[in-house]
Amino acid sequence: MRPFPLWSGLTAALVLLAGAATADAACDVKGAKLEEAIAGKSELRETANKQTVRDLRTLRDAAIVLETYKYEAECERLVAIVRSLTANPEKTIERGGDTDEEKAEDLMEAREPKTPPAAETAKPK
Repeated sequence: MRPFPLWSGLTAALVLLAGAATADAACDVKGAKLEEAIAGKSELRETANKQTVRDLRTLRDAAIVLETYKYEAECERLVAIVRSLTANPEKTIERGGDTDEEKAEDLMEAREPKTPPAAETAKPK
């Protein structure tokens, strides 16, 4: 039987450690530095752009949820989108300027929690 060379063992350990470090850093939500970007961009601090800032924070929060549920690739993609949007606030504000009231009403309705129908809640046990 051949002895396991020391350098092979060290190499294997380094590969495992590098993989673990990569997995831990797969989604760097903090690295997006959203709050710092908001503080540093006067456009994002304007009252008229509050909705854009709320949207950016919602996207950041969604990335945190994705990371929590171990969707690292999706989380990283969302973090990249947040970075892209904060890098060019003028373009982001312009894109987000949808004033379709019907669409807004549909979105608000979709956000409201729904209660189960009365027949389902009244079933005997």
